[in-house]
Amino acid sequence: MQRHGIAPRPDWQKTVEEQGLIWHSDGDERYWEESAYYSFTLMEIERIEAATEAVYGLFLEAGERIVSDPDVMALFGVPDWCHTAVKAAWKNEPPALNYGRFDFGYDGTGEPKLFEFNCDTPTSMLEAGVIQWEWKEDVFPELDQFNSLHEKLIERWANVRARLPGQRVWFTHAADPSHEDTITTTYMRDLAEQAGLETLGVVIDDIGVDRAGRIVDTDEQLISALFKLYPWEWIVSEEYGRDIVRHLPETAWIEPIWKMLWSNKAVLQVLWAMFPGHPNLLAASMFREKVGADYVAKPFLAREGANIEVVANGATLARSAGEYREGLTMYQALYRLRDFGAGYPVLGCWVVDGAAAGMGIREDGLITGNRARFVPHVIRG
Repeated sequence: MQRHGIAPRPDWQKTVEEQGLIWHSDGDERYWEESAYYSFTLMEIERIEAATEAVYGLFLEAGERIVSDPDVMALFGVPDWCHTAVKAAWKNEPPALNYGRFDFGYDGTGEPKLFEFNCDTPTSMLEAGVIQWEWKEDVFPELDQFNSLHEKLIERWANVRARLPGQRVWFTHAADPSHEDTITTTYMRDLAEQAGLETLGVVIDDIGVDRAGRIVDTDEQLISALFKLYPWEWIVSEEYGRDIVRHLPETAWIEPIWKMLWSNKAVLQVLWAMFPGHPNLLAASMFREKVGADYVAKPFLAREGANIEVVANGATLARSAGEYREGLTMYQALYRLRDFGAGYPVLGCWVVDGAAAGMGIREDGLITGNRARFVPHVIRG
């Protein structure tokens, strides 16, 4: 694993915009960073790929453990009136893409270590699946890349198409100022269309409920299938949350409500309790003393690196602000990231229905936040 400097392509901004990545810069700060790239050996990629699929298997076993115990679901913060619905969705396996992004620490030695699983509202798909591939084709056409995300997502949409009423699906997201959610949802909508589905768009604030409590769009059409880039814990907290849960069988939610278990940092403690010492896991507990003097504290429910504290030998190395101050905290053993000269890379490893599907790399400080840079990669050697 090495980091290399390289000249950006001429007029790269226009190139990535034409490929859909409108949010590539913020003033002088770049999000898409092609003045550098990472290279990996095939052996390293095979190790990362194996870790991705192995950890997915652990999550399957942890899911069985969680849904079988109401006390554990309560610990996760799942309202008691959602327990039956979560358990039913887990057991009945409604239509789902079963996709997500594992964030791993890795420095080119040893095993990748899991930080968390972004599987309810993951972003950076377009960058990982398309933008960095097109960069590689322009700059290093002779090399390969750990990247099959685009194709696997289309294949997965095609697999669930027959299970969606009328082979139609709505797509929703919050109207975010940075347009990151807009870009991600638009990309997913395009993939669904390539798989033969009819698609419609609706902003989350424009979704309502009819007199029966079923969700409808602005034209009062019953939403029979919905891809949402909006977290389940927010959905069930909405005024119409109980209506949503009561009428779950009438709308195919992608992803299903059980994803609120895997996307919760509390799952890290369950994994460590079930698989202590696993080479791809870090010690994790609600009790700080159980993970040692070097740890990362993170809220059960938080996003984009908010409200995280990195501690070594009792001293705070980094701390981030945010809006997730309330609720329980998870403590995870500190994995010391390696600075390759311009920040600390975190590997975002994608999985689709249990199969490793590629990787995107984000660079930042000790805490990977929404100002991180996305850096492409190649396989060499």
